[in-house]
Amino acid sequence: MAGPGRYSGGIPGPVTNTPVASLLKCDRFYRQMQFVVQSHRVGGVAVIHCEGRLVVSDAVRALQEEVEKHSLETKNYVLDLGAVSYLDSGALGALVRLVGTLRAYRGDLKLCQVSPFVQNILRATNLHGVFCIHDTEKDALADFARRPVPVEPQAWSSNTRVLCIDPSSDLLAYMAVVLNRAGFEVKTTRYLADASTLLCAMKPRVIVCGPGVESSSPAFEKFHHLDPHVQFLLLPADFYTLDASDAGLDLVSRVNELLQAQA
Repeated sequence: MAGPGRYSGGIPGPVTNTPVASLLKCDRFYRQMQFVVQSHRVGGVAVIHCEGRLVVSDAVRALQEEVEKHSLETKNYVLDLGAVSYLDSGALGALVRLVGTLRAYRGDLKLCQVSPFVQNILRATNLHGVFCIHDTEKDALADFARRPVPVEPQAWSSNTRVLCIDPSSDLLAYMAVVLNRAGFEVKTTRYLADASTLLCAMKPRVIVCGPGVESSSPAFEKFHHLDPHVQFLLLPADFYTLDASDAGLDLVSRVNELLQAQA
């Protein structure tokens, strides 16, 4: 009797359904898409190795959970980004926010072995000065033994004031640091009610509304008419997931265009 997938002569017949091949294909696709994070301690520093696509949602959550594993013992971290193949704007915002949080607690986050892809993003968005970047893990660890260099406060012009609104703290951190590095004075808020207060207090030239802002709501319509002179920039729904360098360059360019239109 012929077995499944065989002719009666016992010669393997044509395979019409290949669930194993499909599974292997899916597995390869999953490995390309997944984000792997591992960590270990070296003295008083936690070293975290990242591999894959560092994107908003699951990958960022995995990184945050890895950071929290060591948060009771240390506020000093080294992040190895040598195997990171993609970084979106939301994930870069999460890194910026993490740096700010750690430094507020007298800790720090230093990057090492940064992949060419991530290096290009940091250069394109002018964020290479926000992070301490080292070629090797050893150099990053040694940097924690050195005394920090004080940062001079930046002088702002009233013509560069920008207010950013979005429910996502990570995205706000990303927008703020990108615009700061481009020479803008930036305030951020997650709530429309607070934005109304900031609008009156800081008198921004441009208001940037992230994808999470409900621009069709009555509350936003009322907010939109509080100051007829301010320019509004509504970001697209996919701004979270755009390539971080493309998103940053587009954000700065569009804010500049609005300011030039006012001149």
